[in-house]
Amino acid sequence: MRVIRGRAPTPDADREATRGLLDTVAETGEPAVRAWAPHRQLAFGRRDANEAGYDDARAAASGRGFPPVERSVGGRAVAYTGTTVAFATLEPTDDSRTGITDRYEEAVETVIDALDSLGVNADRGEPPDSFCPGDYSIAARCGSHGGEFGKLAGIAQRVTAGAAMVSGVVIVADRDEIRAVLSPVYDALDVPFDPESVGSVSTADGPADPEPVARALEDAIVDDRKAVVESLDEATGAGREA
Repeated sequence: MRVIRGRAPTPDADREATRGLLDTVAETGEPAVRAWAPHRQLAFGRRDANEAGYDDARAAASGRGFPPVERSVGGRAVAYTGTTVAFATLEPTDDSRTGITDRYEEAVETVIDALDSLGVNADRGEPPDSFCPGDYSIAARCGSHGGEFGKLAGIAQRVTAGAAMVSGVVIVADRDEIRAVLSPVYDALDVPFDPESVGSVSTADGPADPEPVARALEDAIVDDRKAVVESLDEATGAGREA
């Protein structure tokens, strides 16, 4: 399995790199995984772009130092601070109409296993009025002696002809900053959001550094397959002479 590390110079180039990897998986039949810390940004979903308050939401994100972008998968707005980890599992598929639920279920268990390896006791589910709400979310108690039940991760999926991508986000640290930007953004979109529903790996007794979180996700996704590590530049051909 190809393990792709690194990120592109800009958010747009980074998203394009992942789309390119999905096309490559469809062409070659060779699975791949990325786990990395994306650029600081506020990623809006397609539903957000159709809301009456979308322009105000974008302005709220920009005003708090989060450049707004639109993503092609997932639901509602998600904040990336620079320590937030994204992951994408890209697998070949013969039939785009089957396997969707199985891939979601497997991804939830994989993320839980990765977090467990970091000392985080996480489980499937999310508190009410969470950011980017969905059926395939993961949460944990904030603090070893109990505390708030906070959402740490959400999972989305995109299926194309020949390949499927299961992707997600894991909040590692910067919980307070994420709460601070998502509150006015969701308010502008008129979508229910409880700032107390935001959790993080670091407040659930895990590391505050995104690097071990990304590597734990890689390990859990690769499992017993042989890993071939490549840089993003190598995988996408960036910097090669024409």
